[in-house]
Amino acid sequence: MFLSTNVEQVSIPTPHGAMDGVLWLPDNPVGIVLLADGRSGYRVKPPIDYVGTVLRNARLGTFWLDLSRQGEGGNEPDRLALRLEAACDWLREHQSAGSMPVGLFGAGNGVAAVLQLAAKLGSQVSAIVLRGGRADMAAHTCLPRVTAPTLLIAGSLDERVVSVSRVVYSSLRCKKRLEIIPGATHSFEEPGSLEVVARLARGWFLQNARVRHV
Repeated sequence: MFLSTNVEQVSIPTPHGAMDGVLWLPDNPVGIVLLADGRSGYRVKPPIDYVGTVLRNARLGTFWLDLSRQGEGGNEPDRLALRLEAACDWLREHQSAGSMPVGLFGAGNGVAAVLQLAAKLGSQVSAIVLRGGRADMAAHTCLPRVTAPTLLIAGSLDERVVSVSRVVYSSLRCKKRLEIIPGATHSFEEPGSLEVVARLARGWFLQNARVRHV
């Protein structure tokens, strides 16, 4: 079943210039998920858009952000976390989305940034899903401060990310879960792998959707 969806193209001011984004809101949404992937070239194309489609069909709005702007200085997780925070601030002022639970989906370079932002925002984040990526690039001190329920997903053939995910999992003090998808690599391009990622993410966000505290 495909739900009717309102699409809004947005431009969000940041200290380093405007950031483009696209907000999809299905009818009667139960929450919104920020899709954070810092890799350039993906824009709204697969794989991130496939996950977004699955989330929207479960009445979860999605907010895609162009995080790939270059030349801003500072280390990567810090830079991306600032851009994600600007997006969260913008959502709080949005007429239709301001009171909804907000979840964070991090992939690629967005994983570490999501963890750092979640540590800062606390209960303003309803849930987190991390797909692969270098979670170990997040500031080590931020991990025990993450309070949002966190799901880590890794492919079994990506030994480096599996190892990193286990270390990060042990450092988290929140509700947490680690899923290792058999036969999947870093890109999750194997048949059925991305479908499993989307299903796990959908279940986690729906399970932990709640009204956020501002």
